[in-house]
Amino acid sequence: MNVSPQSSQQDPQSKPKSTLAKWLPLIIILGAMALVYFMGWHKYLTFELIGRNYDVIRSYISSNLMLSILAYMGLYIIVVALSLPGALALTLAGGLLFGWQIGAPITIIAATIGATVIFLVAKTSLGDTLAAKAGPAINALREGFQKDAMSYLLFLRLVPAFPFFVVNLAPALLGVNLRTYVTATFLGIIPGSTAFSFAASQLGSVVERTNTEHAACVAQKGAENCPYTIDTSTLVSKEIILAFAAIGVVALIPVIVKRIRGGNS
Repeated sequence: MNVSPQSSQQDPQSKPKSTLAKWLPLIIILGAMALVYFMGWHKYLTFELIGRNYDVIRSYISSNLMLSILAYMGLYIIVVALSLPGALALTLAGGLLFGWQIGAPITIIAATIGATVIFLVAKTSLGDTLAAKAGPAINALREGFQKDAMSYLLFLRLVPAFPFFVVNLAPALLGVNLRTYVTATFLGIIPGSTAFSFAASQLGSVVERTNTEHAACVAQKGAENCPYTIDTSTLVSKEIILAFAAIGVVALIPVIVKRIRGGNS
């Protein structure tokens, strides 16, 4: 059988193109992360910055609600997709600035979109490579995720002991399908996002009082002698963490029941 010169010339080119398409999403994400850290933009993702500019931001939101919501969601998606620190600060800011009725839903949607972006990037660029090199332990974990992915993912989302970016990446590397990932992510972050948004929505008077006291201190003693602090540590109490952990255990009940039945069969 004769092979045309045209077809023989296309083969060497198809592999580089395929390789580039595979790694390009990861390259873009890593490049964007490097740019953010190099420019120091991640340092602005603090609740303190929101508090200092509370009145200005609230005034803008009241005049440009939809644009403000889109800007907030866009920033949240970027923070999650690039695995930047500051997601909790943004969640609190959403509740403080928009109220929990708006802040919680837009945070949940934005966090789910951002997590899905990094999931797809990891699955495209790293999934096949790591799967080929995975040892028995990873393969066993992969099998468990594939059998009970929804329960496992709900547990990981509900228990705040696991870093958010780790939970975003692990399912992509363990063969979880997109629909299960998106569903479990969306449902799993509802309790935490709602709780923190609600708690932050009650901080308006605290922020206003802090700003008034800080301005008076600066006028009297100077800015260098008046540190600006808003204590949000009480919003992430041990009781809240334990409550989320308890909900996470409930999510694992189907897995436990299935294994018990499997052992008794």
